[in-house]
Amino acid sequence: MNSQFPLIVHAATGLLAGARQVLSPHADQRPSGVNADLIVLHGISLPPGEFGGPWIEQLFNGHLPPEQHPYFAQIAGRRVSAHALIRRDGQIVQFVPFHLRAWHAGQSVWEGRSACNDFSIGIELEGADDVRYESVQYVRAAELVRALVAAYPLLSASRLVGHSDIAPGRKTDPGDAFDWLRMRRALQADAGAS
Repeated sequence: MNSQFPLIVHAATGLLAGARQVLSPHADQRPSGVNADLIVLHGISLPPGEFGGPWIEQLFNGHLPPEQHPYFAQIAGRRVSAHALIRRDGQIVQFVPFHLRAWHAGQSVWEGRSACNDFSIGIELEGADDVRYESVQYVRAAELVRALVAAYPLLSASRLVGHSDIAPGRKTDPGDAFDWLRMRRALQADAGAS
C-alpha cells in the first residue's frame, strides 16, 4: 500500500489527510506551553501475536469486549490510545489528533523528562516483538515521520525512539524484530525522494 502522494498533517487540526479517522476519547490537551518534540514507536497485536481484526481499535476506544479472549479480560477497561496505528498492510488509522496528548507511553522518561505523553507523538505498528514487521510498515512509518516533521517544527527524524527506550525494563516494544537500521534507511530514502 505505497502512497502515490506524500502524507500531509494539518498542523491546525492535528489530522492526517488520507488516514482513516477513528478518534479515541482517551486523549486530552498537552500541558500549557508544551509541544511534541519526540516520536515514539510502539508495537501492538491483539490478542498477542495475532494480527488483523477490530481489537486494537476497540481497545483504543474503550470498547474491547473482555469475553472475546482471555487476554482481553486482563486489559479491557484500560484507558489507552496512540496517535496513529500502521497496520500490517500499511493502512494508517488515526486515533488522536497530533497536537493533543495521547495516552500511549505510560510511566516513562526521556533525557531526564518524565511523563513522555506530554511531549511525544505515539505511533503504533501492528506487530510483535518477535515477528518481523512488514516492508510497507517501514515505508509508511517513514512517510508519517516526515509529514509530522514538516508540520511541527520541534520534531525531527533524529528524535525517534522506541517504547522500550522511554520505559526500559517495563516495555520491550517495538521489539527485537523491529529493524532500526531499516527504519533509518527508509527515512533517508523518503527524504531523498522529496
